[in-house]
Amino acid sequence: MYFSRKCKITFVCHGATIYSEEGRFSDAENYPPLSDFGEEEMNSVCKYLKARGVKNDVIYSSPAVRTAQSAEFVSKIFKKDFIVVPELKARECGSWNGMTFSQLLEKDPEGFEKSITEPDKRTVAGGESSVEFVERVKKVIDNLVEENIGNRIIIVTYPEVIQAAIIAALDINADKLANIFIRTGSVTQISYFEKWASLVYSDYVPL
Repeated sequence: MYFSRKCKITFVCHGATIYSEEGRFSDAENYPPLSDFGEEEMNSVCKYLKARGVKNDVIYSSPAVRTAQSAEFVSKIFKKDFIVVPELKARECGSWNGMTFSQLLEKDPEGFEKSITEPDKRTVAGGESSVEFVERVKKVIDNLVEENIGNRIIIVTYPEVIQAAIIAALDINADKLANIFIRTGSVTQISYFEKWASLVYSDYVPL
């Protein structure tokens, strides 16, 4: 049925780290961990999820330390373990890894511009193209939806993965990836139907 929902996903963006606070690109999985502010953000997210009565059948997490730590917070309030999805890794940054946005604009403005105007090509830094990244995320999300027909699930992940999930769900061109802003410690929800998807809310930050 056209209006028969297959799965509802609540995406939880991990809490802040020293890299996110400094605006650094990072695809590393073992560093950095959550900052003190990041832990505060996750406490607020968990209070929101509990107060709103967000139901879920399964909790998934991206593989990095920062996402697993954040998933631990969510796991505790629902009293269930989370499952790590290795394929739901961060976007590959290549040689831009560890650089701040300001440093990138200073050292490689042309490369950054090409990453936006040529979304189907790998970046000059050797990172994933926007098209590659969105397609990878879409494949993982589609598989999780098919594994959870009729379920409501939570995915704790990175800002860029949530951006890609929105792009894929709404069938937006991949070059608009950077136009979607997702903060750390925020919540986004998407409902998936047989032939379409609906963005219920995006980048909500509990007070």
